Amino acid sequence: MGSHYGNLQKIRNGKRKFSITPHIPGGFITPENLEKIAKVTKKYSGVLKITSGQRIMITNLEESDLPAIWEELGMEPAVKKQNSVKNVEMCPAGFCKRSKYNTIGTGVKLSQKYQWMDMPCRTKIGVAGCRNACGSVYSKDVGVIADIPGFIVTAGGSAGYNPRMSDIIAINLNEEQALKLIDCIFDYYKEGAEDGEKLGFFIDRIGSEEFKNEVLKRADLL
Repeated sequence: MGSHYGNLQKIRNGKRKFSITPHIPGGFITPENLEKIAKVTKKYSGVLKITSGQRIMITNLEESDLPAIWEELGMEPAVKKQNSVKNVEMCPAGFCKRSKYNTIGTGVKLSQKYQWMDMPCRTKIGVAGCRNACGSVYSKDVGVIADIPGFIVTAGGSAGYNPRMSDIIAINLNEEQALKLIDCIFDYYKEGAEDGEKLGFFIDRIGSEEFKNEVLKRADLL
């Protein structure tokens, strides 16, 4: 990722094309920002792709145009460096008839605290308002799922090169307890993980029970 937050895409016949991905918190975008993305994409002959991370990627761009594009968008890049919290994915929660709790607010709190934070490896957070866990929460490094008795917190998921289902760390928590537990999960991960080690690999290396007991103890939940 270069200084203008563009990713090199395929090189065809020696032509280098780039993509950018603006930050769209939780996938909720204002009509004004959506209009800006459409306008800029047309102006610079880009191609739009709705990503799995609840964002809109603009691809097929010239590297020389990237600074002007970012200025015209007036938006921040979704990813500033690889080993960081890349995004907090959220379901519609309060707008959905199935939700047990309006977890949009919970997701916003997590996004405001953790977006772009340094981590040992690329990290994703998922938040869902019911046990359907829309947004593939069980494949995220850290997840929050609302159920009728309370929040479920999960850790260690990955849907990438080495897929791993996350572990359920605690159930029946209130929001304050869930947020504190996530703080403890990230603190322990950053303290003990090796550079480039995904949270799920860290859990497997030290043992699921050891990890679970340590973070629950730190969160005063044991």
